[in-house]
Amino acid sequence: MAKGDIVTAPDGEQVVLDDVGQKIVFENDEVRVWEITLAPGEQQLWHRHHNPYLVIALEAADNRIDPLDGGEPRLVHESAGGVVYREPGETHMLTNRGATHYRSRLVELKYLGEGARS
Repeated sequence: MAKGDIVTAPDGEQVVLDDVGQKIVFENDEVRVWEITLAPGEQQLWHRHHNPYLVIALEAADNRIDPLDGGEPRLVHESAGGVVYREPGETHMLTNRGATHYRSRLVELKYLGEGARS
């Protein structure tokens, strides 16, 4: 599923997916690097990760991850310079729930996901 695809939430609501980031800042056959910036209260709309990925926080923020499947929201503090590894698969929304501006680079590992060799 990619930007523009429609998925159904557990409550039956139709949701249009967005990209995992706002702007691609680098891409080759192995990786894709996205820029994500969120002002306080701003959201990265519903999206699905198809590749394992790293999130590198450039500016700290308190964020909330809401899974589309109806699971419990996760509250995460992303410290400047912090790096988190995540597996693909979950459809979710990211919200900056803090009072500071959030900025990160999301590095998709295409060679382990969409570009994996059989």
